[in-house]
Amino acid sequence: MTTTLFSQIQRLFERTYASVGINLEDCLIDRSRCRQLSRLAGAQARELSELARTFLRAADGRLHIGIYYSRWLIEQLERHDPRAALTDANIRCLIAFVEEINHALHAALAFQRGLREIDDEAFVRHLELQAGVDTYLVLLLFVSFLRKPQKISRSDRRWLRFHLFARNDPDAYRDVTLRGRYRETGLLAARYTAFLDSLNDLRRLEEIRLFHALDYAQKRTHILALPPPGRKRRGSGTTD
Repeated sequence: MTTTLFSQIQRLFERTYASVGINLEDCLIDRSRCRQLSRLAGAQARELSELARTFLRAADGRLHIGIYYSRWLIEQLERHDPRAALTDANIRCLIAFVEEINHALHAALAFQRGLREIDDEAFVRHLELQAGVDTYLVLLLFVSFLRKPQKISRSDRRWLRFHLFARNDPDAYRDVTLRGRYRETGLLAARYTAFLDSLNDLRRLEEIRLFHALDYAQKRTHILALPPPGRKRRGSGTTD
């Protein structure tokens, strides 16, 4: 049985946090279904990326998940497989690919814990912030694997952070809620991942598991209480 990039990333997240008990690839939908769900999602959905989307709906005590990837995005990842090389040609598509898996997985885990307010703005921001953090760590793993036996360099990290954080423009959204959502979660994710970069591997894993258990307000408070970038906490160490 062929192991897909999708299943590899899902298993990575499940090893880090917890198993969702389902194959999220079964939640993939086609373009026609994406259009239907986008119309039902309202005006905000018209401003979201057409490359990849995740749809969530709670009904009858169950969470319904739809994950959409455009044909163009899949073709780019097939043509420029990130497991062979991570470059400007595939980095943006890989980010979108990983983020949607992450949204679906964390939404499923939260639903299993009893959360039902999946349309609440705080929960949506929770998913965006968590995806920013987790996607950065996944990108680091790709670079680490491809760089072996060399270590990840500071220039590698700057390149990843540019594509994941600095390149985004929240002001491009007309909707004020979307602007606020992506501006705040992007800044928080950038600050928190800079802190994670100062930790050794064991401490980083412990930290992200504790972080995952927090709700959005707690995550935000935790990040804002961190020392400014460049100043280390006691007991931290870099992996550069």
